[in-house]
Amino acid sequence: MHAGQSGDFYPHHMNAECCQGQEFARRIAHGTLVFAVAVGLTASDVNPEAFAYGYDRLRFVKPVFIGDTLHVRVTLKEKRESPKRPDCGIVIELLEAINQRSEVVVVCKHLLMVKRRKG
Repeated sequence: MHAGQSGDFYPHHMNAECCQGQEFARRIAHGTLVFAVAVGLTASDVNPEAFAYGYDRLRFVKPVFIGDTLHVRVTLKEKRESPKRPDCGIVIELLEAINQRSEVVVVCKHLLMVKRRKG
């Protein structure tokens, strides 16, 4: 489904036979799919008044294969003033998607716009 939504039909995602002669010897998940799943796994942990301001330094560190299980670790790294909205701030989280072998497979900085506390 992700190939159809993204238009990414590269053989290393779609063609198991072709992959047998490549480095990983099997199909790998789309990095953009893994990223989207990782962000989605954090959705229930985000302050409902916050919204995504962007993502920095997105890296696909290791391949994800069919059947892998992922979980996400989020670490608060920084908070700063919003350059455009004095009633808000920017919170920066380090988001790491981790497979069942405890390997980090995707990492990025997630920037969130949040309302400032009064007082």
